[in-house]
Amino acid sequence: MSRVAKQPVELPKGVEISQNGQALSAKGPKGASELVIHDSVEVVMEDGTLSVRARKEDQSAVAMAGTMRSLINNLVLGVSTGFEKKLELRGVGYRAQAQGQALNLNLGFSHPVVHKIPEGIKVETPSQTEIVVSGISKQVVGQVAADIRSYRPPEPYKGKGVRYVGEYVVMKEAKKK
Repeated sequence: MSRVAKQPVELPKGVEISQNGQALSAKGPKGASELVIHDSVEVVMEDGTLSVRARKEDQSAVAMAGTMRSLINNLVLGVSTGFEKKLELRGVGYRAQAQGQALNLNLGFSHPVVHKIPEGIKVETPSQTEIVVSGISKQVVGQVAADIRSYRPPEPYKGKGVRYVGEYVVMKEAKKK
């Protein structure tokens, strides 16, 4: 069996889980979210923990049990603490400004870039060169951060562009004569 699926998912205080067939819903201090469990996996609730088991012992069901356990853990973490990604802008004149459900970016193009923020995601700009993307869905937070980064990924010669905080960019040496 999957080693990941063997570990139970602990439910923190304030998180309520309800199961309706293959649909699993979670409510917590950050909000509510749902997840549809795969048919080859069953979830058992026992006094404050969730256990995930494969219905069959074939390889794909066991692998899916590990995947579903990770998704359930992310669901519980999302509604209890939430997820966030931090981005930074490097470059002369690169600026970001959050306005409602849109993020205005000046990234050295001849026009400003306006990125629409999906529902349930919060984007803050503590300074003009910092962007903080937060929400309850790990997948959506990561995708929004990747979409913002894709407008101007860091280039390898000067390091200018949008990068994750703590990301290391391998710098190339300039051409010599």
